[in-house]
Amino acid sequence: MRRLVMWDIDYTLLRGGGVAARAWKAAFTELTGVAWRDTPVFGGRTDLDICAEVFASHGVTDCTPERFFARYVQIVHEVKHEFAEQGALMPGVREVLTRLGDDPRVVQTLVTGNVPEVAAAKVAAFGLAGSFDAEVGGYGTDDSVRATLVRRSLDRAQAKYGEAFRPVVVGDTVHDVTAALANGALAIGVATGSTGADDLVAAGAHVVLPDLSDPNAVVAALTDEDRVAGRSSAGPPAGG
Repeated sequence: MRRLVMWDIDYTLLRGGGVAARAWKAAFTELTGVAWRDTPVFGGRTDLDICAEVFASHGVTDCTPERFFARYVQIVHEVKHEFAEQGALMPGVREVLTRLGDDPRVVQTLVTGNVPEVAAAKVAAFGLAGSFDAEVGGYGTDDSVRATLVRRSLDRAQAKYGEAFRPVVVGDTVHDVTAALANGALAIGVATGSTGADDLVAAGAHVVLPDLSDPNAVVAALTDEDRVAGRSSAGPPAGG
């Protein structure tokens, strides 16, 4: 059975340099006429979830998420060159994606809180678009709950390829870990964001890596037969 490796984007694969956050604020103030006051925690959450919080905290009742996302995506496309200029790939990402892409046992996709168009712009800015089957991903417009994104991705992959997959989720937040566990997926935590390794371990990650800079360790964690089959999930996390 092949693995479906579901990659989070922000602070797992890359840093976007704050470009999307600035576009978010610009779209919000333009559409609502309300001054930006409260910045929510974005990490690990879906854009639908964040949108609901932002509208509520600013008292906005006359703008739909669909209308907001349409303008947000337009602004992101206008400034998408800034992702590579102001952001950066996380260590080891390109080699890991290349090695997994050469492995016939693996299909790689994205499971991210970003809306699809913004997810595509971020990975394209660093030349990574060809690494993923974006059609079978899970995105921030699918649902407010992160775990549902994992389920949607798995369902899409199984429908497209006509086969069952062993799901593997890679992310830097507790939300990524809990979403993986809710779907019986192998949870790989990467301590490259604001969540420390100890917190990823406490959330139940099967493996915790300090970063992706050791491609051998990363590929081994993602493709280990026992771990992916769920037979050694109780073992001690690596790097944690």
